[in-house]
Amino acid sequence: MTPIRIAQDPDAEALPDIEQSAGEAYRGIEELAWIADGDNQTVERHRELIAKGTCWVAAELDDPPVAFLSAEIQDDTLHIWELAVRLDRQRLGIGRALLEKAIADARRRRLVALTLTTFRDVIWNAPFYQKLGFRVMDDAQAGERLRQVLRREVEHGMPASQRCAMRLVLSET
Repeated sequence: MTPIRIAQDPDAEALPDIEQSAGEAYRGIEELAWIADGDNQTVERHRELIAKGTCWVAAELDDPPVAFLSAEIQDDTLHIWELAVRLDRQRLGIGRALLEKAIADARRRRLVALTLTTFRDVIWNAPFYQKLGFRVMDDAQAGERLRQVLRREVEHGMPASQRCAMRLVLSET
């Protein structure tokens, strides 16, 4: 398994390329193929999130990262902004390992939950997160913060009917 570590500032340069590579998987879904040609987070935005100490990368000792998870603490919750694995490294458990690292960190910080927004029916989106205990929230459960995230995604071209907010409630143990 590729080691997971906290992201460092120099990693930011590699992350847009990972996101671009991961996006290639959408080419196989006709109505979402445009995502493969979409904009990625900027290096500057990655640096902002890395500075918060809630971003992780999968990378061998001296190699550049092959995957990342970027997140941010919002109130008592860790919100996952992006989980991306290079296309040629997908389906090897790297995404799961990154997510498990984020969950462990949220528990260590005594946060109450993790949240994210994703596609409902794309197999490596909501169904993947559900296997790890995340639950889809309806509009009322999502709350204003996540409703705003979903609205911004729709403004940027995401199909509203295919997007959802998810939450993993962390137990006391």
